[in-house]
Amino acid sequence: MGQVRAKKSLGQHFLKDLNIARKIVDSLNGEQINKVLEIGPGMGVLTQYLLPNKSFETHVVEIDKESVAYLKENYPQLDGRIISEDFLKYDLSKLFDEPFSIIGNFPYNISSQIFFRVLDYRDHIPEVVCMIQKEVAERMSAKPSCKAYGILSVLMQAFYNIDYLFTVGPEVFNPPPKVNSGVIRMSRNTTTHLECSEPLFIRIVKTGFNQRRKTLRNSLKSILGDKKLEDSIMGQRPEQLTVNEFVELTNKIEALLAE
Repeated sequence: MGQVRAKKSLGQHFLKDLNIARKIVDSLNGEQINKVLEIGPGMGVLTQYLLPNKSFETHVVEIDKESVAYLKENYPQLDGRIISEDFLKYDLSKLFDEPFSIIGNFPYNISSQIFFRVLDYRDHIPEVVCMIQKEVAERMSAKPSCKAYGILSVLMQAFYNIDYLFTVGPEVFNPPPKVNSGVIRMSRNTTTHLECSEPLFIRIVKTGFNQRRKTLRNSLKSILGDKKLEDSIMGQRPEQLTVNEFVELTNKIEALLAE
């Protein structure tokens, strides 16, 4: 079987630079991890460097039937470890009963959805190494008070420490994307749960950043209704708040709404 044709509908851009592929795989710490799940392996550019590592067992999840056929033919050692499914719909708890790392060159059009899925299984996923659109990578790793800091930054950094590792230009892909890519490493932090109502926390973060130019006093009116939270934090904009300050704000708002 020849090369797999990149499908626009699946957001496929195949990495062809082997040095970068090796560098991405080498970015996995994989401490005390026996299983690694690669999302969207395509023609196995990362897979070929994962498989020789005997400290963990590599599994792959791939929605593209043509790629699955290619992997079966070219990587017989993956036998029984290719999941021909949509990662966003697959029940990951059926896969492993122990923690596992995730790696992949994520399709840009669904990278945010992948991250929210990782959050759902955060207690099973101690580490993620991935290549995504540079702008999203910067957003994920952004610190408070900078322009890139937003919804994804707060929600992911609540549970993961995120490091921006390196930038990758479009010329090393087939077909080349229109943007630069960035590689990040996410490592699970020590937060087991937020010290507040998680649904309300998410709602406050999303509502605040959806009108990020406004102060929280103005942007959170839809949540507060007629009630007013008399607190200096309400005079700030959402990008000025750390994760912990969002937790404190959530508790204050919850107490106010319960009055």
